[in-house]
Amino acid sequence: MNFKTLIIYESDTLFEILDEIKENLNFSIIKTDKKNFSKINLNDLKNYQIISFKNCELNHYHLIENLPIKLNDLFEKINIKFLSNQYLNQSEIQIGEYKLDLNSRKINYKDNSLDLTEKEAEIILFLKDNNKASLKDLQKKIWGYSQELETHTVETHIYRLRKKISDKFRDDEFIIHDKEGYYLN
Repeated sequence: MNFKTLIIYESDTLFEILDEIKENLNFSIIKTDKKNFSKINLNDLKNYQIISFKNCELNHYHLIENLPIKLNDLFEKINIKFLSNQYLNQSEIQIGEYKLDLNSRKINYKDNSLDLTEKEAEIILFLKDNNKASLKDLQKKIWGYSQELETHTVETHIYRLRKKISDKFRDDEFIIHDKEGYYLN
């Protein structure tokens, strides 16, 4: 299964060239135009880019300029863009209505953004990946503490994280605690 898709926007010539060598490409190709673009469900594509040789009204398209261009140079530009997309896609994690950006260590909700420490981002990721996490689980997995060690490090970090989220986003229930452990709401 190919997870990279190149959408060629209003360029029949480029599509014909790439279609002839498609078995040698490390991405799939789709040809579209203004009329048919809305039929493509971009949400179904893992890593895509839209390429055009002319300015267009689309968001997030990559304009290839300085024509003519050597095929190797074109492939290099395409592959660099795919790598960039993959890096960005792997760094953004959806958590309910929030987005956690691991590259910048920010959590975003609507138009607001909050900077996180490395430990805060690790706590959120751990809680996302585990339905519920006990105090001992967090001590061991996030801090590497033995389970017999008595410390309030976890509680203090979670208290501060909850307060930051509450102050910034007015969400008092992002991290919930009950007798079984901590979890994300």
